[in-house]
Amino acid sequence: MKHKHILIIGVLLIASLALAACAGSAGPEGPAGPAGPAGPEGPQGPAGPEGPAGSAGEAGMAGEAGAGGAEYVKSATCSGCHEEIYSVFMMSGHPFKLNKVVDGQPPEYPFTEVTELPEGYTWDDISYVIGGYNWKARFIDKEGYIITGLPGTRGDGNTEYVSQYNFANPVVGNEAGWVGYHPGEERPYSCGTCHTTGYSAWPPDAHQDDMPGMVGTWSEGGIQCEACHGPGSLHAADPHGVSMEIERSSALCGECHIRGSSEAVDASGGFIKHHEQYEELFQSKHITIDCVTCHDPHAGVVALRNAEEGTPTTRTSCENCHFDQAKYQDSQIHPLAADCIDCHMPRVTKSAVGNAEMFTGDIRTHLMAIDSTQIGQFSEDGSKALSQLGLDFACRSCHVDGGSATVKTDEELIDKAFGYHDRPEAP
Repeated sequence: MKHKHILIIGVLLIASLALAACAGSAGPEGPAGPAGPAGPEGPQGPAGPEGPAGSAGEAGMAGEAGAGGAEYVKSATCSGCHEEIYSVFMMSGHPFKLNKVVDGQPPEYPFTEVTELPEGYTWDDISYVIGGYNWKARFIDKEGYIITGLPGTRGDGNTEYVSQYNFANPVVGNEAGWVGYHPGEERPYSCGTCHTTGYSAWPPDAHQDDMPGMVGTWSEGGIQCEACHGPGSLHAADPHGVSMEIERSSALCGECHIRGSSEAVDASGGFIKHHEQYEELFQSKHITIDCVTCHDPHAGVVALRNAEEGTPTTRTSCENCHFDQAKYQDSQIHPLAADCIDCHMPRVTKSAVGNAEMFTGDIRTHLMAIDSTQIGQFSEDGSKALSQLGLDFACRSCHVDGGSATVKTDEELIDKAFGYHDRPEAP
């Protein structure tokens, strides 16, 4: 039995060896199978040590002040870059609305001289001269009051004292001389709103040069560059980065060339009061045209009139728009003897002097439309001008006794004026 078991084991061993001998060598490793699912997240480790705090960054540069921080720098500063414009502007009347007397010396003007003073005064007694450029001059004492009487007699009611000096005006026909200006009254200087640059009425108790008669304060006397363009300190510091204000509307001019409301043209003594140009334009279609369409804002009409002969006083002419009216006129003499403005912008306005009998003031009106059926120019009480020009001023500044043309009756003037610019019928 024992030998039988040994035989079986031997046979099995021989069979195993035979199978091993028949098996081939191991083949190459097969491709990796797909990754299995992620295992569960392990526990969070301990927090690391806290790092040092970062330091604060450097402060940035301060930005420029806004427009509200601009200050007045005076016209002389503007002239540093705008010399040509400045030299033209300083020949106009705007800068000379109010002129300070320095060291007892009279102000200097482009075309006039103020050499005479009201009775009883020397230049040491005068703080400012009002005007003096072309029409008239008034004077302010050392306490800021407009001179209306002898020194020490302000407000005494003396109606005989004369303190306004009028220049000779060959158009009106008057010689230079003195006239009264509110004689005997106490007159504080309250015209700074339109006669100065950088005017301020605040605080109410502030007085220019600490003179009690001066109402308000200002940067410069007269209408200087910054009166229209605004304070210029930011522009002067950064000309390319900060632009100056440029306002071209008639409303800007109308802030000063106005008296009362714009709906009516104020008159007195047979003439329109001065500073009424905006109201005059307001009466007509010309209100749609900006003042700068006709006027160079830097070059005054008086300066251009005194320039080289033939220099135009406006930027454009009536004929540029009204070419038909210029071409068709019911007269052979008028086109040779008169300009458009002699009829359509007659001298209805008075600043210093006027001759009512000759229908001639010292400033041209900006009323331009002529009513061919209207003779007079003013309301019944004389306080307002009518919106259209009447034939008294449009025609009788020439066609009057003592004028340059033959005297005409009302009927003759109306007959000639009616249809004066009508195009003639074709033959």
